[in-house]
Amino acid sequence: MTALLLLTTAGCGGSKITLEDLEAAAAKVQQDTTSDGASVVENAVVAELLDIEKPSLKFGFIKLTDCAPLVIAKEKGYFQDEGLNVEIEAQSNWKVLLDRVIDGQLDGAHMLAGQPIGATIGFGTKAHIITAYSLDYNGNGITVSNEIWSQMQENDESLKSPTPPHPISAKSLKPIVDRYKQDGKDFNMGMVFPVSTHNYEIRYWLAAAGIHPGFYNKDNITGMVDADVLLSVTPPPQMPSTLEAGTILGYCVGEPWNQQAVAKGIGVPVTTNYDIWKNNPEKVFGVSAEWNEKYPNTHIAVVKALIRAGKWLDETDADGKLANRQEAAKILSGKDYVGADEELIKKSMTGTFVFQKTDVRPMPDFNVFFNHHASYPHYSDCIWFLTQMRRWGQITESKPAEWYEETAKEVYKPEIYRKAAAMLVAEGKVSTEEIPASDYDGYRPATNEFIDGNTYDARDPIGYINSFVIGNKDGDSADAPPTKL
Repeated sequence: MTALLLLTTAGCGGSKITLEDLEAAAAKVQQDTTSDGASVVENAVVAELLDIEKPSLKFGFIKLTDCAPLVIAKEKGYFQDEGLNVEIEAQSNWKVLLDRVIDGQLDGAHMLAGQPIGATIGFGTKAHIITAYSLDYNGNGITVSNEIWSQMQENDESLKSPTPPHPISAKSLKPIVDRYKQDGKDFNMGMVFPVSTHNYEIRYWLAAAGIHPGFYNKDNITGMVDADVLLSVTPPPQMPSTLEAGTILGYCVGEPWNQQAVAKGIGVPVTTNYDIWKNNPEKVFGVSAEWNEKYPNTHIAVVKALIRAGKWLDETDADGKLANRQEAAKILSGKDYVGADEELIKKSMTGTFVFQKTDVRPMPDFNVFFNHHASYPHYSDCIWFLTQMRRWGQITESKPAEWYEETAKEVYKPEIYRKAAAMLVAEGKVSTEEIPASDYDGYRPATNEFIDGNTYDARDPIGYINSFVIGNKDGDSADAPPTKL
């Protein structure tokens, strides 16, 4: 009877359902069900209410701890609560993952934040990919080999301490890179994908110290034009072994692959992306725009489950300690997920980051999945990636300021998030304070919490691009020589 009432109330017509319909119907569920049988009835009703178009789904992920919301949504039954039968499958690399979302082999995936953006604007594979859910903030580190670390210490006496001052900039690396160039040797470092946060973060860290990380242009998509440091793609799980083999001298990657270098004694993490840009977006849940058009209610149900998973991951106990991260680390360590040692995963997941055995620091916000509105798809986050794509030449021509906002709105879909969140609020699973206010416009406040102290204001993307010493400037053509230090 409740189901019939709800369907009548919501006027459920697949993609015709509105935010107001969802709020009213979810509130009706909460009102009409009894406390002892509420969850069973509610779950069935919500599935029917949303008219789930595709209940059986397959999602892809890469073996990194920030796939956690997908894994937890499955393992804690949140997908099932929404009437979804979800399989999540590890992919060999980011390109394969993206291609499989585009061709429909995967319904959606744990993606690099830059992947939906790069695909939509046509850098690399051209396809309209969208995101309605940000998986996390922070979570990456930059690691260098033991030999390079020793040389950095020689260049900066303060680094010889068992607990050197942080954040560690790349200034002590610059003389080493300069010497390699003088000797005609390549200085190779690894990142995970051309449109990855890792690529832009390591470039930002290097350039802030006057080290040129190279440009892309129309004729050269390697990103190594005029480069002092050659950045190449290495899949995340292979980073430590590639460093150990000497093929690369350092890398930027997510966890647990920085902690793996420490555990194996082959490298030293020198900084995290929390210090490069505090509370930066890292991964998103991406689907094709076509998939969303076919299965809009299914998409809302997926986002509902992910919001619950993110909240569970960030829950704290009475002492303010992360309450569920040890359980999360155990789940993630399974062979079907990250497949790394549980103790290794637990370090960063529980808020501790090991730079060296003598330098172990509390970092409670190393991984943020829900707090600080981390799961909301902020337009300003998308615009930051676009500014870096322009800075390094992946966007080959100048664009007007309005193009950045228009593009962000093509890719980021907060209206889907809000529909999902409204239902969860009405169901009592999320509070209104945990969701951005209804009049929030998607632009986080301007911030200077970057390693170089530069201020980012998403409302002035051109000014931001032009503020850097190293990088393309607005007005540079693809064929003109880019600005150099």
